[in-house]
Amino acid sequence: MSYDVEAVRGQFPALQATVEGKPVVYFDNPAGTQVPKKVISAITDLFLHYNVNTEAPNTASRRATQLAVDARQAAADLLGADPDEIAFGNNMTSMTVLLSRGLVHELKPGDEVVLSHLEHDANVGPWVLMAEEAGATVRWIDIDASGAIDIEHAREIINPKTKLVAVSYASNGTGSINDVASLINLAKAQGAWTFIDAVQFAPHGLIDVKALDCDFLSCSAYKFYGTHVGLLYGKRDLMTRIKAYTVRPSLKKLPSRWEPGTKNYEGLVGMLAAIDYIAELGVTYGEASESDGRRNRLKAAWPVITSYEQQLAERLIRGLNTISGLEVYGVTNPDEMDKRVSTVSFRKEGLTPAQLGEALGAEEIHCRYGDYLAVALIDRLGLRDTGGSTRIGPVHYNTFDEIDQAIEVIKKA
Repeated sequence: MSYDVEAVRGQFPALQATVEGKPVVYFDNPAGTQVPKKVISAITDLFLHYNVNTEAPNTASRRATQLAVDARQAAADLLGADPDEIAFGNNMTSMTVLLSRGLVHELKPGDEVVLSHLEHDANVGPWVLMAEEAGATVRWIDIDASGAIDIEHAREIINPKTKLVAVSYASNGTGSINDVASLINLAKAQGAWTFIDAVQFAPHGLIDVKALDCDFLSCSAYKFYGTHVGLLYGKRDLMTRIKAYTVRPSLKKLPSRWEPGTKNYEGLVGMLAAIDYIAELGVTYGEASESDGRRNRLKAAWPVITSYEQQLAERLIRGLNTISGLEVYGVTNPDEMDKRVSTVSFRKEGLTPAQLGEALGAEEIHCRYGDYLAVALIDRLGLRDTGGSTRIGPVHYNTFDEIDQAIEVIKKA
């Protein structure tokens, strides 16, 4: 079945919104996507029927207990992991901070932590603080002309002193997809751990932590049509051995030793529903059947989503490139859209990013401007003193008409 974006949009109530007669265009998806009816219904059902804690001898609690099991399996299916290697938290940032508190005990003075200039600060701040506390040194990998992490420079930076390499799967600024497989292999050759920030890649493509052989990976359900839940994958032996800060009854249990406090059950049920929504696309528009396991349905969904989003990105970049004095960051070659996600940042000569963002906002076209917490990237691009850049991030529920509408506003601004 050919991809029917209008049918997809019909599953997202927020996409029907108008303000003073103007349809709302949700292009700030890199900061958080809208949710389908399936997610809303699942959360509502929990609040109506089993908004209780787990492991108590009653029907509602048994249902909540099963929810936690089902949600962990869904997250494992999403990432290609085993369920006991998945931990849940508030968001990717808080999970990274928690992990850094454990890893700090594995470092000593003289060790090195390697980051890149492409990162969101959630994949910078916790590691910098960890290194300072341990007396370790932070080293930085540069970016290349395509707006991705420079692999050749990484070869020079990663060395026998390196203990952790923390990099993003895709940039929330340039949209470039990094060669994380090569970065992981470079780290492994030196005996270093790897942490992959997959927040910006997870809504756009299939993740397979076993194939990557990374040590840790984190993402956020809020970015892939779900709720405010952070997912942390860690190899079982590391998640078992590394020091965890939690209550004593959970210290010896995996993965609960990485989940201090009561879980966000409404968040988990929404995350589960969001993953199932993506899997359903693999049946409706992909090559999977209802009888296939969730992981296989997800595998069938991603080519459909990716193909459509690459078309949106190509349309957006092509239109932006017709505007005099406008610069797009990251990959712009229409034949290389597979090297980026659909997140696109740009600047227009004569306008600050804030002014351009206000012009789009006046037409109810949602975007983001400034540094969007990619502080290291904005500094590296030399945009700090001039207000950063403007960012538009279409996803699979956006349309070509919305792209064209945004381009017209940017032209006239």
